[in-house]
Amino acid sequence: MVDKTERLRQLKAEALLGGGQARIDAQHAKGKLTARERLSILVDEGSFREFDMLARHRSTKFGLEKQRPLGDGVVTGECTIHGRPVCVFAQDFTIFGGSLGEVHAEKICKVMDHAMKIGVPVIGLNDSGGARIQEGVVSLGGYADIFLRNTMASGVIPQISVVLGPCAGGAVYSPALTDFIFMVKGASYMFVTGPEVVKTVTHEEVTFEELGGADTHAGRSGVAHFAMDNEVECLLAVRKLMSYLPLSNREKPPTKPTTDTVDRVCDKLKHIIPENPNQPYDIKEVIKEIVDEHDFFEVHADYAQNLVVGFATLNGQPIGVVANQPASMAGVLDINSSIKGARFVRFCDAFGIALVVFEDVPGFLPGTDQEWRGIIRHGAKLLYAFCEATVPKVTVITRKAYGGAYDVMNSKHIRGDYNVAWPTAEIAVMGAKGAVEILYRKELDKADNKEVRTQELLDSYNEQFANPYEAAERGFIDDVIEPQNTRIELIKALTSLRNKVDTNPWKKHGNIPL
Repeated sequence: MVDKTERLRQLKAEALLGGGQARIDAQHAKGKLTARERLSILVDEGSFREFDMLARHRSTKFGLEKQRPLGDGVVTGECTIHGRPVCVFAQDFTIFGGSLGEVHAEKICKVMDHAMKIGVPVIGLNDSGGARIQEGVVSLGGYADIFLRNTMASGVIPQISVVLGPCAGGAVYSPALTDFIFMVKGASYMFVTGPEVVKTVTHEEVTFEELGGADTHAGRSGVAHFAMDNEVECLLAVRKLMSYLPLSNREKPPTKPTTDTVDRVCDKLKHIIPENPNQPYDIKEVIKEIVDEHDFFEVHADYAQNLVVGFATLNGQPIGVVANQPASMAGVLDINSSIKGARFVRFCDAFGIALVVFEDVPGFLPGTDQEWRGIIRHGAKLLYAFCEATVPKVTVITRKAYGGAYDVMNSKHIRGDYNVAWPTAEIAVMGAKGAVEILYRKELDKADNKEVRTQELLDSYNEQFANPYEAAERGFIDDVIEPQNTRIELIKALTSLRNKVDTNPWKKHGNIPL
């Protein structure tokens, strides 16, 4: 028995070394951590329980039968983060470059199946050279098995992908099917085809970083939600994100302890809206002033910056924030911001996270580029997402709410539960200048002093429409509130909506305008 126990210990010690010390040193030389080092940062200390530590591949082609490292290039298991259960897998680049073969895929599928059974999130740490060429179509089948599980788990358990090295070819579609993607600047890469293939096919010269680096995907393509400076910062950010999320769609989001008082008055908000209606201000200042401890965890910060989305808490209750950003493109809605907002709203709705909307929107972005690229279809995604959502939904109109964008941004008409406006709100079909030019074109053409008459008409229009009171008269907003009381009123509303029940008609699924 002693000999057998010693053999077990030797095997586990071997498994802990992955591809061996030389390859671990090579990983460190690149400024990268090993799979196990990453897990030690991500999970609660001492909580990791490993699955399939002694698994080996079965392939006999290309001499692989002579190289059968334990673990087969991926570490899988369950753990806790903030004391709550989570399933994880971490690809080990020191074994076959983290390439995915049959057993490697089976291990990932097994831990995903386990997560679905027990109803907990899955976090994947990706660092892989792609499909294991020596195993051929078996590797491709392994990817497809993972893709299917990603799809079946979507909206059931949160799925987070952390790309900490290369992720290319078919491998990119597993992260793309998950809810959030984290990348590290200068170390992470995602692309369907690499720079060499791009050069061969299209004759474009492009670097790895330009084609699929963290900054590219976080700011240009929108594929990545977070681009962090280093691995430690990245993994700690994943831990923070987890603090807002429920374990599954059957659980409520976790309440976070807060020392912030319910009745805190936000005096800073009294003067945050400029006198000039065309002057920008930073909506993030509004958000941070209102939420607990001024702590706002922004998502997609570098992409479509005219719309701000992210997580915070109000009286300890997690909320998803969606806000027009007047400091970027005047807060107008365009294709990218519509897609960004729709994706975030649907995630929050899937996992029971209340939505708080801050609205200051002059409309949808005009122009041939937007129209030809499908602003109608893409803008409808955001509309669809808000219409479909059954979680508590509250809206604060801080300034402009013009045209169709007024409807889209969680208006009362699409089942907004609590809609309020500040006295600075302007709720109308369009701004005064455009309205006057359309309504009084003939009169202005005949006017003796066009400038004076135009100003008179602008003043008249603003007095009638550039305010929240007609909407309040019709019940399209529930109240007009003083800005400094916004936190107090939102907490009251969310408290009353905590047990809200709303339903959609039975359907296999809707047909969102993709």
